[in-house]
Amino acid sequence: MEDSSDLNVLLIYPKVPDTFWGFQHAIKFINKKAAYPPLGLLTVASLLPENWNLRLIDLNTSPLHSEDLIWADMAFISAMEIQKKNTDEILELCKKSGLKTVGGGPLFSNRYEDYLDKVDHLILNEAEILVPEFLNDLRKGIPEKVYSTNRFCDMEKSPIPKWDLLKMDDYVCMSIQVSRGCPFNCEFCNVTSLFGHRPRVKRVDQVIRELDELYRKNWRGRIFFVDDNFIGRKRFVKKELLPAIIEWRKDKKGIVFNTQVSINLSDDDELMELMVKAGFDSVFIGIESPEEESLKECNKKQNEERNLLQNIRHIQNMGLEVQAGFIVGFDNDPPDIFERQVRFIQKSGIVIAMVGILQAPEGTRLYNRLKKENRIIGEITGDNVDGSTNIIPKMGIDKLLNGYRFIMKNIYSVEAYYDRVKKFLKEFRPPKVYEQISMNRILGFLKANIRLGMLGKEKRYYWKTILWTLLYKPRLFPTAVTCAIFGYHFRQICRKNLGLDI
Repeated sequence: MEDSSDLNVLLIYPKVPDTFWGFQHAIKFINKKAAYPPLGLLTVASLLPENWNLRLIDLNTSPLHSEDLIWADMAFISAMEIQKKNTDEILELCKKSGLKTVGGGPLFSNRYEDYLDKVDHLILNEAEILVPEFLNDLRKGIPEKVYSTNRFCDMEKSPIPKWDLLKMDDYVCMSIQVSRGCPFNCEFCNVTSLFGHRPRVKRVDQVIRELDELYRKNWRGRIFFVDDNFIGRKRFVKKELLPAIIEWRKDKKGIVFNTQVSINLSDDDELMELMVKAGFDSVFIGIESPEEESLKECNKKQNEERNLLQNIRHIQNMGLEVQAGFIVGFDNDPPDIFERQVRFIQKSGIVIAMVGILQAPEGTRLYNRLKKENRIIGEITGDNVDGSTNIIPKMGIDKLLNGYRFIMKNIYSVEAYYDRVKKFLKEFRPPKVYEQISMNRILGFLKANIRLGMLGKEKRYYWKTILWTLLYKPRLFPTAVTCAIFGYHFRQICRKNLGLDI
């Protein structure tokens, strides 16, 4: 393709299958099509020439038509491991149409050898470095097959995502990225191999400009800071970023934030107070296991020698809901790990508890260790809660799978789930920040009353929880309804993945 001027370019984001974090069953209550936008593709769009004609196709919100393929000169496709099936289907359609393709994102980076014959050009690492190199070669008429680098980009050079391409009303939440990388080095996690051990951050004014851009486009809902560890550069966050966000929010209404952090957040009351004041109301934390030896095995140093239940309670008392990830299948898991995980989750009051079987992504220290032990048996699916694994567990696969089903049944059965919701509502001290009440949210409540309160097997627990909240925690009424809707979604996932009748 010698002439790269005025190209028509498709930016294609493949469909995410029915998953725990997709919230497909929950978002239907509020008439949304997807939980999160394709932030990576929108960022890549801002790196492309201004004279190119761009069209975003997010298959989670709209179909890919043959007319789109005919219109386009080239397609950029970004995908995660879990999107592999639909990605392969899209590539086949592009090939049949004679459309040149450019692949990027974790799926292509982790499996680039599988796509050498399927994709015309592969961009395997950070787009801010490699997309300009690809564009320069394209202008010269000599684009290469594979673009790769061991360098990490300067986050201060990362552009504002091209939000104009997006129909925001289709989504529950918008996204912002402040940093890449994590100071910790958990054995099973590929964040450090992909993005580095030392978090790199954007300037404060960059972040504020991104917030301004979303607000200018009339976004008044939730914004997810997608950083793998938002507090990885704690001093920067405390002394520079959060004070600036607090100032920015003074004349803003309806904006609420959530993000991912490490458990050491609980050690810093000042940091939690600043986060709450800035508008954060929830955080996701990798708890992994109540078993100390399993934490040591996976190098989860930040979680070791702690009273994790006390830490979680403290964070929730400070006004931040804790959502958490748990893992079973470690070599050091004791025989009673499944019962212990259930007890821990129920005692914690963590409503959104993502429990997965240990998997070993390529590029992780866990993968390399288990490969030497001949314990790798395939590829990961990218779905944390589908009951699959690509390792041979020491406890035996049958015991692990049966134990996993035991956990999911005993934390997402109607009675257990609503017990946990009530415990959370009792202990949670909510911040004085609220998502804007919209007609969709009101309709969501009415739908919940019918689907959960009249037709669902949980109707008795639903109404008990709603009435208790109105009597004792009226400020948390919207939260209680949201929890009930999430519970419905999680039960559907358990039925689909594990065949559980709960």
